[in-house]
Amino acid sequence: MKNRQKAVQDKRPFRPVKYFTFSSLAAVLFATIIISGINIHWVKNLLQQKNEDYAHLLVENLNHQVYLQFVIPVVLKYGKIKLREEKQHKRMDRVVKNTLHSFHVEMVNIYDMNNIISYSLDKKRIGTKNAGGSGYKKALEEDSTTEVIQEGNFFQLLIGCPQETRIVTFAPLRAERQLSSISGPVLGVVEIVQNVSADYKKMFRLQLMIITTCFVVMGFIFVILILIVKQGETIIAKRSREKLLLEERLRKAEHLSAIGEMTAGISHEIRNPLGIIKSSAELLQKKMATLAPSNNIPNIIVEEAQRLNNILKDFLDIARPKNLDLHPCDIEQIIEKNLAFLASTIDEQQIAVEKYVYTSSEIMGDSAMLYQAFLNIFLNAFQAMEGEKKITITIFSDDKDLFITFEDQGRGITEEAIKKMWHPFFTTKETGTGLGLSIVKNIIESHLGEIDISNRTEGGVKVEITLPVKETEK
Repeated sequence: MKNRQKAVQDKRPFRPVKYFTFSSLAAVLFATIIISGINIHWVKNLLQQKNEDYAHLLVENLNHQVYLQFVIPVVLKYGKIKLREEKQHKRMDRVVKNTLHSFHVEMVNIYDMNNIISYSLDKKRIGTKNAGGSGYKKALEEDSTTEVIQEGNFFQLLIGCPQETRIVTFAPLRAERQLSSISGPVLGVVEIVQNVSADYKKMFRLQLMIITTCFVVMGFIFVILILIVKQGETIIAKRSREKLLLEERLRKAEHLSAIGEMTAGISHEIRNPLGIIKSSAELLQKKMATLAPSNNIPNIIVEEAQRLNNILKDFLDIARPKNLDLHPCDIEQIIEKNLAFLASTIDEQQIAVEKYVYTSSEIMGDSAMLYQAFLNIFLNAFQAMEGEKKITITIFSDDKDLFITFEDQGRGITEEAIKKMWHPFFTTKETGTGLGLSIVKNIIESHLGEIDISNRTEGGVKVEITLPVKETEK
């Protein structure tokens, strides 16, 4: 729990960077959307101004053509303009359509001085009264007006994409004076309606494309930043784990150092009396062999003295630094020596031993220490197996490492024991010091190797050892 809290605390310095990054990204995205909206608004105003100017040019051109091709000829021929007469209406219709041909004009209405539609592209509207509204009144006062009319539902109007968009222009219809611009008296009012829905929809698509592009780009940057942040957190977590591992190793080293100091302090106090006890017991054993052969007390004293000596030796092996005597050694030959030493036990317990060597097993190492490590592994395996007993040894290598595997058919190891098996003095046996595996681990790691112990799916335990092929650096 403490380690987890410490790992979380180690990540906290990275959190302000993460929050600042995400906040900056959101601010940039928000600013980009605002800027794009301002640009679109500016373009819409520009488009509207362009359409208004376009409408005024159409009105001026239509005024010119109507006056020259309709008003003057009709007045000269008929003396009076009456658009309700079919001939005059056809002439006006022909002039208007020829003038506005190829221009995007949806509707043209011409009003007389009484606000009555005298001419319209839609014949149903001819004769309609008071249809001009405020635009008509301003046109009579010689003031041209333009109005944008948008139609659609609430959502379409809200997002700026109406169903229909029209620009309605009212302008005075004037009589022309010779050699001058259109500046004569007002004869009526002309209304031109332009359907610019396509232009506005294109503008909306452009706006949508800009915003979508912003979202895609920002989304891509967001994903990259998330990956960078995740990678940063992973690196920090990895460094935190490495730091915790180093601290754990330091505590372990301090613990072993304390054990070493304690062992060195008591070794002289124990070994000398123990040696005297053992030698005295051996002399007593020889005398009792002739005086009282049935007395086993000297034998017990010798065995227990030897057992205490072995325990003391284990203490020294786990505590003192390993000074390697490196020389070329063959792992297969070391294992053969182990098997030869354990031959009587193998025969007595009827243990089947299978060995598979696929490559050369020669490395630079300390054969005596490796012999001790493998011996402890064999002894643990022999003690764990029951019933049909079999141990399999596999040796193979690549360019860098040599791999040795020991597999037995024993009881296996519980999950709780797996977590504690490397701790000094931990044992599941009724007898023993619990230092065997710690000694094995120290020997393997002193050779810059690795050891891993796990349960086999078929039952039993699998011990995997990796040793460097090249010479180990001290």
